[in-house]
Amino acid sequence: MESKLQIISGQYRGRKLRLPAGARPTQNRARIALFNMLESGIIDGGAEIRVWDAFAGSGAFGLECLSRYAGAQVIFTDVAPTSIQTVRDNLATLNVGARASVVQMDAIGAIGKYAQNTDLIFIDPPYTEYELGINFVKKVAKVAKSGTILIWEQETVNRVSPDITQWNVLRDKTYGRARFLILQKI
Repeated sequence: MESKLQIISGQYRGRKLRLPAGARPTQNRARIALFNMLESGIIDGGAEIRVWDAFAGSGAFGLECLSRYAGAQVIFTDVAPTSIQTVRDNLATLNVGARASVVQMDAIGAIGKYAQNTDLIFIDPPYTEYELGINFVKKVAKVAKSGTILIWEQETVNRVSPDITQWNVLRDKTYGRARFLILQKI
């Protein structure tokens, strides 16, 4: 499905992204705001960074990281075959080579495989599945290394706050219908 969703900055700026059917993408202006927050001292864009786009959908977050950060390595996971194919299609237009891998896998089940070796984790579970996000954050806290950044996008209407005793809250911002909770593992 064609959309107005595009990569907003970096090497692949302006490239249009495909969306899986029924997707609820993060709007371009919300992603701009999110990356402005990240680049205002939360992450070092010049360094090598390992990113996990856990509920990938179109892969927009991970693709933006590949575009902006030359040293980015991104893992995309999603349980839906249509999302996995969409991410692969979007990656094929960018020619990123070995900097990205795509795995069809449940995000909770993938925690043990990916969370301990990742610097930046982005989660955007279905807005109606609050418990999925809460469980993900709790389980990641058990294995993520100190300093790991976790970004949880959720719906503004249903502000969910998990037990974050193992996390520092770096930012909690709302843009339209999206809330970004940015946490750092203690």
